[in-house]
Amino acid sequence: MYKIGDKIVYPMHGAGEIVGLEDKEIFGKVSSYYILDMPIGGMKVSLPVDSVETIGVRRIISTNEADELLEEFSNYEVEETTNWNKRYRENMEKIKSGSIKSVAHVVKTLMVRDSDKGLSTGERKMLSSAKQILLSELILVKGISADMAEDLINERVSD
Repeated sequence: MYKIGDKIVYPMHGAGEIVGLEDKEIFGKVSSYYILDMPIGGMKVSLPVDSVETIGVRRIISTNEADELLEEFSNYEVEETTNWNKRYRENMEKIKSGSIKSVAHVVKTLMVRDSDKGLSTGERKMLSSAKQILLSELILVKGISADMAEDLINERVSD
């Protein structure tokens, strides 16, 4: 069980800090929810306490793991799946996994593809979502601004 002040990752939404715990009644059933403060967009997200394990919630990575991730980011192989539909499904599975390395791989692949060939509207949205997930965790781990986190990523795409 997590507590107020913990920094966690909510797959498909990104990283946030637990700022509250509240009970809500929905369809006549009272359930407890973590209230997450997300660093990008200033959103507050309610996360059902009962489903954190099934959703795949995890603590944010350590500073050392973040440094390793950024170091590896430059060396990620960019896959060239030509079938748009297959590429989209593969990338979506990586994002849903909740693994920061998988999300980073999607970000790198789509950023490189965007600069080389451009992206479809669907892939552009996917890049935006994946980037937000990656950046939110880097912001919380390193204690930096969104702009600084984005600069760290952009520098490593062109390496």
